[in-house]
Amino acid sequence: MEKDSEKMAETTTTSNTEEQTNQQERDPESNSLHQPLLKRNRTLSSSPLALVGTKVSYIESLDYEINENDLFKHDWRTRSQAQVLQYVFIKWLLAFLVGLLTGLIATLINLAVENIAGYKLLAVVKYIEKERYMMGFFFMTGVNFILTLVATLLCVFFAPTAAGPGIPEIKAYLNGVDTPNMYGATTMFVKIIGSIGAVAAGLDLGKEGPLVHIGACIASLLGQGGPDNYRIRWKWIRYFNNDRDRRDIITCGASSGVCAAFRAPVGGVLFALEEVATWWRSALLWRTFFSTAVVVVVLRAFMEYCKSGECGLFGEGGLIMFDVSGVSVNYHVVDLIPVTVIGIIGGVLGSLYNYALHKVLRLYNLINEKGKLAKILLSLSVSLFTSACLYGLPFLASCTPCDPSSVNSECPTTGRMGNFKKFNCPKGHYNDLATLLLTTNDDAVRNIFSTNTPSEYRVFSLVIFFILYCILGLFTFGIAIPSGLFLPIILIGSAYGRLLGMAMGPYTTIDQGLFAVLGAASLMAGSMRMTVSLCVIFLELTNNLLLLPITMLVLLISKSVGDCFNPSIYEIILDLKGLPFLEAHPEPWMRNITVGELADIKPPLVTLSGIEKVGRIVEVLRNTTHNAFAIIDTSMVPTVGQMSEVHGLVLRAHLLLVLKKKWFLQERRRTEEWEVREKFTWVDVAERWGTIEEVAVTKEEMEMYVDLHPLTNTTPYTVVETMSVAKALVQFRQVGLRHMLVLPKYHGPSVPPVVGILTRQDLRAHNILSAFPHLEKSHASKKGC
Repeated sequence: MEKDSEKMAETTTTSNTEEQTNQQERDPESNSLHQPLLKRNRTLSSSPLALVGTKVSYIESLDYEINENDLFKHDWRTRSQAQVLQYVFIKWLLAFLVGLLTGLIATLINLAVENIAGYKLLAVVKYIEKERYMMGFFFMTGVNFILTLVATLLCVFFAPTAAGPGIPEIKAYLNGVDTPNMYGATTMFVKIIGSIGAVAAGLDLGKEGPLVHIGACIASLLGQGGPDNYRIRWKWIRYFNNDRDRRDIITCGASSGVCAAFRAPVGGVLFALEEVATWWRSALLWRTFFSTAVVVVVLRAFMEYCKSGECGLFGEGGLIMFDVSGVSVNYHVVDLIPVTVIGIIGGVLGSLYNYALHKVLRLYNLINEKGKLAKILLSLSVSLFTSACLYGLPFLASCTPCDPSSVNSECPTTGRMGNFKKFNCPKGHYNDLATLLLTTNDDAVRNIFSTNTPSEYRVFSLVIFFILYCILGLFTFGIAIPSGLFLPIILIGSAYGRLLGMAMGPYTTIDQGLFAVLGAASLMAGSMRMTVSLCVIFLELTNNLLLLPITMLVLLISKSVGDCFNPSIYEIILDLKGLPFLEAHPEPWMRNITVGELADIKPPLVTLSGIEKVGRIVEVLRNTTHNAFAIIDTSMVPTVGQMSEVHGLVLRAHLLLVLKKKWFLQERRRTEEWEVREKFTWVDVAERWGTIEEVAVTKEEMEMYVDLHPLTNTTPYTVVETMSVAKALVQFRQVGLRHMLVLPKYHGPSVPPVVGILTRQDLRAHNILSAFPHLEKSHASKKGC
């Protein structure tokens, strides 16, 4: 089990037997060796509790800060110009490979989904044409049942972290939270196969979220040289095996995933910038854009190739693309009224959707805790219900005669794709509800977005479609299969957008299909609270700049209205999973408390000397679970006496490295620079070295010494104890810290050189309020209008 290592080592009293017995069920920092600084959230989980139902495991943070010790400085001083260029070249090569592989896998997923779902629907249509309705129902339900079962079994037994969209975990990782087992090879393969099965089974979910996770998995595997057990040990690949470079490459992977889902390269970059990335810089912008450009080239090449019919049923479909570049978009001042109404509806419905989904996920958490069988039965129950609705509800809709003047499509449509599905209707008639339900989700979006079809859909059919997908969207997301939120929200939003377009038909010149597009954009903004990236994604989907002004207005209104009620859906999921995500904006009451006050409630710090005894290091590592220790050097100053100074911060991983390599000294002395380089390299320092239980130290070695100066980060980020928590939180998040040293305002012989060390958990609002109840009175609502 991963243990949380977020606070510094404290007092060294022994823990009793009862506490040791309960250690697996408690926060590892709650034993008597190191009482918690703040009351911790005990639901910290490395995997989605509400979505998968796995047991609690404790979360660590990531080391994004550059560890400027002697080895690092020597490495950069001795690198030649050719080596620097090689390092930069490999960064761009990795960005290219991420885009290439993401594009290839996205194509594979689309080919598989379109063909599996397509041939399934063609068989169902044949049964309906022969009026063998029960056989059609059993065939469709059976195929969907098997596909869902395969996806669920893979997630439950092989990779529980592959369930859900994966975007909240990526967002947390890029914020500095370690999310174990999220980016492995097994997770990626289960995500690919599970997404194919779940989407082809007709469930109300999309492959967009899983594609983002798949892109991040590809990036992580490339960055570290392959899976954990079969990693490439080439020197220059190992240089990227650190949290900082891995963060950048995973950002490229997330952008590539969004681009692969929507064929929106600029939208993919902006999605990473606006939604998932906490750290950003211009060099990262260029590389993410390069990755998304490669993805678009790959997708376009395969789509051109598949138009010749070499890819089965996959052709122009399979990727959501609603091209209205040839549609005339005219609107006047009076049209701003329905556009504003759509924005308000999107904000309100998005908030209601978030609220309801929160309740459903909490319920699913209780069900998933029953065990693996409960997860499987839950997924299969949703599949059966979905299949029954998709097949049975079109029988409630009456047949509509084809419009003889229509030139948009053949009517009625007897194949898989098309706007006018014949279903059970006589010749010359079509079933509008079957057009939306008895098709793939991508084709359903394309049908409901279709322009110049003002009389194609009836109000009754759109209302049923809206209610059904509201129900399915709530009950499908959260089961143990790979699932995305984008497509369900697009389908729900497009339904009420088209309904409003029908109501406003006599009073506006905007096409009903464009109203559907605006409705989908408004609900996505109302639920996910994204604006810029969504605007560009929809612009690239529609390929029409004339829609830009009203799309921007809808998104701004929806987000503003939604913010008045609750957080975004991703923030809700992050909270349910217990991931300690640090928000960009501190709470107002955080200005009323200083970092010194937080440090005061911490037990006394356990520090290490620059030259420390091996036995002392082993004792500290065994009795604590923290990831960094302050190095304090003491010296005698004439006329002043003994003075202490902070030399820096040493990581637990580096202490374990010293013990494993047995870099011990017989006497207490400083080492020479050549002695350090002879034993360690910068690549060794970048690795993580297991746990103290894996290290064997003899009694004789316990009496030896270690010079920690060469491995100590001599430039840790520090703050003065009088700084407000609000200001410290902004610095902590923006710089991407794991440990923040708090120094005293005044210095002197009797003043300790370090007041305390703050970590991610210490700066979370919930934990601070738990430790300082009086702040609750001044705790205003989190988000106001």
